[in-house]
Amino acid sequence: MILKVFDMEGRMSILRRTTVTAAIITAVTLAMSGAATAAPATAASVTTPEGVTHEQNPRVPEGAVWTEAYFPSADGSGVELHADVLRPAHLPAHAKTPVILAVSSYFSHAGQTGPQGWTRTGPSDRFADFTSGTGLFQRGYTYVMVDLRGFGGSTGCLDWVGPGEQADVKAAIQWTASRPWSTGKVGMYGKSYDAVTGLVGNNLRLRALKAVVAQEPVWDMYNYLFSNSVPRPNVTGTPNAYNSIATMAPLPDDSARYQANAAYEQSHPECLADNLTNNNNPDADSAYWRARDLAAQARGTDTPLFVTQGFIENNTKPEDMQQFLDNHRGVERGWLGQWEHVRGNETNENGQLLQGRAGFFDEVMRFYDRYLKNKEPGVRDPAFAIEDNTGKWRAQPAWPVSTSSTTAVLDDGQYVDDGIASTLAADGQWDMENYTDPAPPTGQRLASMPGYFSWSKPVTSRVRITATPRVSLRAGAPGNVMVRLWDVAEDGTAVMFDENVALIERAGRVAFDLKSTDWTLETGHQLGVQIGTIGSGSWRDTPSGNTIAVSRARLDLALQDPRFDRPTQGDRSPFLDTYLRQYTRTLTGVGEGTFRLAVRSRH
Repeated sequence: MILKVFDMEGRMSILRRTTVTAAIITAVTLAMSGAATAAPATAASVTTPEGVTHEQNPRVPEGAVWTEAYFPSADGSGVELHADVLRPAHLPAHAKTPVILAVSSYFSHAGQTGPQGWTRTGPSDRFADFTSGTGLFQRGYTYVMVDLRGFGGSTGCLDWVGPGEQADVKAAIQWTASRPWSTGKVGMYGKSYDAVTGLVGNNLRLRALKAVVAQEPVWDMYNYLFSNSVPRPNVTGTPNAYNSIATMAPLPDDSARYQANAAYEQSHPECLADNLTNNNNPDADSAYWRARDLAAQARGTDTPLFVTQGFIENNTKPEDMQQFLDNHRGVERGWLGQWEHVRGNETNENGQLLQGRAGFFDEVMRFYDRYLKNKEPGVRDPAFAIEDNTGKWRAQPAWPVSTSSTTAVLDDGQYVDDGIASTLAADGQWDMENYTDPAPPTGQRLASMPGYFSWSKPVTSRVRITATPRVSLRAGAPGNVMVRLWDVAEDGTAVMFDENVALIERAGRVAFDLKSTDWTLETGHQLGVQIGTIGSGSWRDTPSGNTIAVSRARLDLALQDPRFDRPTQGDRSPFLDTYLRQYTRTLTGVGEGTFRLAVRSRH
């Protein structure tokens, strides 16, 4: 039997159940016979005494010495965490260095989201591009990878960024800071899930954590599975994907302790069942999801933070990013632009940088050097480098920066909440990182533009819609609602650049945020606001069939004047043109407009 699942990082795991089960049973048998035992977590940590070099094992990065360690989580649960430690090979064993820490579900010795075909155990190569591309070890940094509970060589039930995993992050920071080879200064690094643990680290308010680099994170875990009580297609597929990673078999030459820890879920099947049940909860106000609302928990935090976020990416979307940044009070740096779920250094087959901007690793290391080594950089980087939909980059001291705001009064109207079927597999067995736009092509349902439109008057000068648009309305019946924003040219050619949906539980007022955006309307263009049923395969809604009358609809917008942009280096990110092809339609019946979009001049 073959099990195929996909995770938040978007990689496919293909697991042969017989192989996985046999390996787990073998590990459990060894444990029961005394050949392999998972030592109980105690106050003391355990580290293998000798290190392994690249010359001894090619899986170890050049210039590093690899050891493994075990230590308890911080919640007193008895969970034992496993770490792979990579120290600079050219330094004495006792030399103190700052530490770059990554905490993740993706560091199993066998592979990230499924077996990678390794024949010999060794540390994960997930961020080999980072350690080699920065010369991290030559620069005198130690790099530590810690398995979250339930993954790799750690025991415990996986906990989807809940209190348990947050305790794991706390323990990992405290453990790395307290090692005799550590200066006590820790930075965190990651992308996707391990970017999320970086945000968790910031929220923990630990003195030892001096800097966080978080690429394409989820800012509020609820939003990855639901949108305002409407489930996404991956609501079961994503928990299943992480269940498959948690039950991945260790390698035959992993230590007895590692193998026994990796078999934890075999004797605790409730871990996998609870992960499915707990995450299938549409109530954002429940205690479960409040504990995972990282944006709200960021209030008053001040760890220096370097983030990247694609405004149009189709995986970890820019939802609640503004709330997190507004709540955070420390130094903020960021690359924000028009790309998909990619790393700052990543290139395509033509060598084009997928985020469009050069020098990511150089900028990251200047950031770490400043806050972990107190080394002032010789280059002054902008606080935020931002690419809008024109492909042009600008520098800003913060994000967002709005020149003015406006509340657009939208037309009354009505629509039938008949929805459309999701074009994505209902069981969520699809690649979340690499799938293409699920919206149906022109000529199918989307061409009919379900619902009704309100139009702005043509803008008389270029204007940028930035920050997080928010819509409010009165609905005459329960059901579902989708709101989309369109950039409409004079010939009717239009690009859908923002959207979100909500469940209308009862007739009355409904209000919700759209995604954060950074979109410039050219002179003569209009903003189209579409209100209607959920006409997208990106959600798994249950249509009510009701005719829903809409009144007193308002759209709050932050506007920015592009005339004041300060250009910075960066090329057009390649995904922008892909997105434009996917979401460009020709609209008919465009009205003269009922509301104005104009940036008020500065005083």
